[in-house]
Amino acid sequence: MSGPDFRRSRNIVTAGALVLVPALWLVPAKANTQESYSRGQNVSPAFEGWEENEDGSFSFLFGYMNRNWLEELDVPVGPNNNISPGPADQGQPTHLLPRRNRFVFKVTVPDDWGEKEMIWTLTTRGKTEYAYASLRTDYKVDNMVIASETGSLGAGASTPESRANVPPHVRLIGESVRRASVGQPVTLVAEVTDDGLPRARRRRPPRDPEATPRLPAASLRPPTRITVGKANGLNLAWFVYRGDGSVRIDPLQVKVWEDTRAAANSPWAPLWFPPELPEDGLWQAEVTFDRPGTYVLRARADDGGLYHDVDVTIIVAPISQQ
Repeated sequence: MSGPDFRRSRNIVTAGALVLVPALWLVPAKANTQESYSRGQNVSPAFEGWEENEDGSFSFLFGYMNRNWLEELDVPVGPNNNISPGPADQGQPTHLLPRRNRFVFKVTVPDDWGEKEMIWTLTTRGKTEYAYASLRTDYKVDNMVIASETGSLGAGASTPESRANVPPHVRLIGESVRRASVGQPVTLVAEVTDDGLPRARRRRPPRDPEATPRLPAASLRPPTRITVGKANGLNLAWFVYRGDGSVRIDPLQVKVWEDTRAAANSPWAPLWFPPELPEDGLWQAEVTFDRPGTYVLRARADDGGLYHDVDVTIIVAPISQQ
């Protein structure tokens, strides 16, 4: 096309493009809006990777994503929550906490596992999803991968300190299986040892205790995240791993799931500081149950980059059976 007709068509296209610009500004804003839910959504299992053990065996590491911010789901081992091949129960959680939970449990397989797959099947809200585990090379993890995936390294830069870090160790004081009654408090004590790495960012005491408290400048800025970010610093938290009753844990525990909301008691929350460490290394909590049943409570010692877990089983009887 040439002459006046070409110029007229060009002008029409240009005008059309100018008219469309405002609309194009609006479309991505709507399309990129991510909906979040307090409850009513399902949970997806996740294969986090595998690690090689000293005896030549391998461990598959699993986690999950609960799409709810508040709702915790209970899925007993069975048709809706099982591992295959092998027995349906291979240590997976039945009480699912909100949002992203990484490196929740591991399943050990023999050194001759080869190219087979292990599958965690999870059905929630009428939707069945699967996590497929295999020994593919690109899924191999080590301490640095775990620290990076959980957010300890921020955008992914490592340091000699982070590379030297080893997991903390938690030991349950007392029996691993206990009995209680509904409404009867149970005291749990765990001993935690750690190498002090990575070093924690501690809350600074006020220069003048008599002065009027002032917010630090960082508190007045909106939080930003270019990737999952986590505050380093040793802490221990108890949480329900199995059991569908209401459990009260005192004192309030640090969250072990990725609660990124400002002011949350979570290492992933902006401006969070790790708690003060007990001088004797003993962390104590009191748990109370409102319903009979068998519960598994887990204590996770977490230094920000790496973790270690220990479980206690508590068999809760009705009040009349005290």
